[in-house]
Amino acid sequence: MRQSAMLALFVLCVWAVAAAPNPQPVALPAPQTGGGKPLMQALQERASHREFAPDPLPPQVLANLLWAAWGINRPDHGGRTAPSPMNRQEMDLYVALADGAYLYDAKNNRLQPVAGDDLRALTGLQPFVGSAPVNLIYVSRASGGSAEDRAMYSGIQAGLISQNVYLFCASEGLATVVRGMVNREPLAKALKLPSDQRIIVAQTVGYPAKP
Repeated sequence: MRQSAMLALFVLCVWAVAAAPNPQPVALPAPQTGGGKPLMQALQERASHREFAPDPLPPQVLANLLWAAWGINRPDHGGRTAPSPMNRQEMDLYVALADGAYLYDAKNNRLQPVAGDDLRALTGLQPFVGSAPVNLIYVSRASGGSAEDRAMYSGIQAGLISQNVYLFCASEGLATVVRGMVNREPLAKALKLPSDQRIIVAQTVGYPAKP
């Protein structure tokens, strides 16, 4: 009952954000950072899946997922759960849900609304992305150096974060797949990205499809 009540409250908050003329950030539950499967077991069970149940993730699971992906694990100096080249932390994590798209604000543990429309179908060319509950979008703000260096560092950063997501999903019994086939131009426009930001990859997360 408690989880159902939390889910209902979260959905209500998301609906209110979409309906309000000036959408406000959606607070996430504090991430639960204990428990889970042993690392070696999670590595053994890590896999890509392309069939997802449409059920939304409960707020607590979503909060835990985002923290595992790219959250702050050392608040004293802003250290993250994934390393970044030269600690520049130039990757933004966007979250496409049925009720809209959001930017994950790790410092304040909240979702910052960026679009009130369902953008999930724009996050990839595969049909399952439009109905899976969560699509993560990795957006690079890499600057400085050559274009080749920026592309390399952005790819490294996306790979590190996406592997965190894979291991979290393996630990929690969730399905996931990282995808390079993304409708980048229309998605960037829908997310209102500046011209100097680039979508690197997307990653779908949800419960495994029921047999």
